[in-house]
Amino acid sequence: MIANTPKPPYYAVIFTTLRNDIDDGYGEMAKQMLELAKKQPGFLGEESVREELGITVSYWESLEAIKNWKQNAEHLQAQQLGKARWYKKYKLRVARVERDAEF
Repeated sequence: MIANTPKPPYYAVIFTTLRNDIDDGYGEMAKQMLELAKKQPGFLGEESVREELGITVSYWESLEAIKNWKQNAEHLQAQQLGKARWYKKYKLRVARVERDAEF
């Protein structure tokens, strides 16, 4: 589903991952993190695809909202589990969205 974002500017956090072969609760944790993110002030939406390469883009009102999400205790625990269990490699990018268009 394509996220319904407001008129720019806003921010995008782009989380790109390469998973290992261990599932061990990954799907459930991903669902929990999305539900938790939805409750965070400043969260605007997300889009995610997962094949061999996973890409999740979450949208935020401000850099402060992103910082608060990064420091959320449950999210910190999920980050640690990701590094220890589920990811071979990941990259995180934060970008300011200046323009968007849709059809």
